[in-house]
Amino acid sequence: MRIVVLFLLGACGLQAQNATRPGRFHVERPTLLNLGFEWAIEGDENRNASVEVRFRKAGTSAWRNALPLLRIGGERVYRKDYNMSYVVPHGFAGSIMNLEPATQYECEFTLRDPDGVNGQAQQRITVATRAEPKPYEGGRVLHVYPADHVGPRQEPSFIGLKHAYYGPGRGDWTSVRMNKVQPGDTILVHAGLYRPDRLNYVDPLSAPFSGSWSLSLKGTAEKPITIKAAGDGEAIFDGAGSHRLFDVMATHHHIFEGLTFRNTDVALFAGDKEVMGAVGLTVRNCRFEDVGVGVWTENADSRDFLITDNLFLGREDRMRLIGWNQAGSRAAGIYPSHQLRSFFAVKVYGPGHVIAHNAIAYFHDGICVSTYGPPDADPERRASSIDIYNNDIHLTNDDFVEGDGGVHNIRIFQNRGVNAAHNGYSAQPVFGGPIYFYRNLLYHVPGGGAFKLSAVPAGILAYHNTLISEQTAGSPYSNAHFRNNLFIGRDAPNRGVMTWAFATGDYSSDYNGFRPNRNVQRQYNWLAPAPGRTAYEAGPSGRRSFATLSELRQATGQEAHGIEVDYDIFENLSPPDPARRHHVYHAMDLNFRLKANSKAVDAGVALPTINDGFSGKAPDLGALELNRKEPHYGPRWITWQPFYR
Repeated sequence: MRIVVLFLLGACGLQAQNATRPGRFHVERPTLLNLGFEWAIEGDENRNASVEVRFRKAGTSAWRNALPLLRIGGERVYRKDYNMSYVVPHGFAGSIMNLEPATQYECEFTLRDPDGVNGQAQQRITVATRAEPKPYEGGRVLHVYPADHVGPRQEPSFIGLKHAYYGPGRGDWTSVRMNKVQPGDTILVHAGLYRPDRLNYVDPLSAPFSGSWSLSLKGTAEKPITIKAAGDGEAIFDGAGSHRLFDVMATHHHIFEGLTFRNTDVALFAGDKEVMGAVGLTVRNCRFEDVGVGVWTENADSRDFLITDNLFLGREDRMRLIGWNQAGSRAAGIYPSHQLRSFFAVKVYGPGHVIAHNAIAYFHDGICVSTYGPPDADPERRASSIDIYNNDIHLTNDDFVEGDGGVHNIRIFQNRGVNAAHNGYSAQPVFGGPIYFYRNLLYHVPGGGAFKLSAVPAGILAYHNTLISEQTAGSPYSNAHFRNNLFIGRDAPNRGVMTWAFATGDYSSDYNGFRPNRNVQRQYNWLAPAPGRTAYEAGPSGRRSFATLSELRQATGQEAHGIEVDYDIFENLSPPDPARRHHVYHAMDLNFRLKANSKAVDAGVALPTINDGFSGKAPDLGALELNRKEPHYGPRWITWQPFYR
């Protein structure tokens, strides 16, 4: 009898551990197109719980399905040489994507577990996507002119931006701010060159000795402070070789629009880690040239940036793809080791940022989330709910886009990247995820692979990407899932087309297309742990390789619907030449569209909100659906190709 009682108690205890206890439900900061959510849980030790998601516009009756939330928790994220270690808390996280701006949605989340749910199993909320900030129409209009302006002026008029923003004051009087701009005011910057002379005590532009203008006032979401070109010609802020041109880390709700920033290491500095960050910064329709960095914040209190429709031109070599750490380049004397002329166009930390429709070239990296390190416990101080989309990135000496340091709901989609020396799209690391990589294009990445999944990232969802590159793996990663991608080998010597390196048992890969490399025996490389184990520290002995997709399928159970393809699936696309690693290709010469009736057409699987409205009997593989208009990559005001031969 005692044995039976102990057995029953043990069974009840096991069931209790496997049942799910829901905790805090968190709505992340909304972006223009997407909504992000996190739901903490306890229990579910057998990880068989799930969260179904559906949504509808407020006031309508028809529900639509979204992707389920991703089960996260228990994954280790670490990098030993930096003493960094983090264990992902248990819960679910995910996004409802491809929505309309400034629109309310009813969202419903249903938690299910065969072992039981002890608590509230459903959440239903109404939340709105964000509206794009606009200048306030009821505020004052202040007119700024350069010091050498001649001719009529519109009033009230000011010499230089500092005069309009803070009031008059030069030399010792630059810090006396007796006539500050007010929330809702618009400063119109008229055509001309604004180049400070920081060594001139009575500089007419009121330049401080540092050469950096510090802006620190507070607009509001309803009444932003707007600094924009007047429309009578190019308004140029020239840093005269300064390190920082504008320090805006203390600002709230500022709009910079239609301006040119040049000749400086950092054009707009918006936040230092553990110091201060900007709120609601909008940078729109601007031009950055001869800069080391365009827009930069490292601060967790920075939030809700909108960096859109800008042109960023860095200082790196424009005629050769070099790479910052390529031994062949250094040996040939092409480039000194580890020296940077430009770092990145945009880097952010904190929640709610949107970086979209920018054209970027000649930097070390294109767009980055700050690597930062393990996240803050406060969900409002983490790199979550960040959108990076429709950017056109050309010629970077490291990676196109880095989601490194992201936590939850990092959404990197519909970007075009051509010529990156090392890797394309990076998660080094991600602290739980999901990080969504979907419908991105990639071409010519000779030094690494399509995705850089390093420092043991967790929570990777890769859907519908067209990647003219192999996929490599330097270390294992966890909770990764691949669907509807095209991994197209470029005949790199001694390299297979695909490597999977799963650290835990939560993984899947199916409905992908692969183009094997010629003259390579082992095309598919595989690492995954035995059931109930992990492979965080697995070395070469834990890896297997296969010559064909069918061999991989039989041994692993993955890619049941995967196919092998070749370049004939495209209308007209040839591989980059592996022997010409320094060569520069141009997007205007590349055609990523699928050929009608090719093997990649109708070969995918339906993914709600990702490929709704596909043509044919099933979605196509890759980034571009047949008979659908291509996305507009880069600024919408550019109708010509910004990067050309």
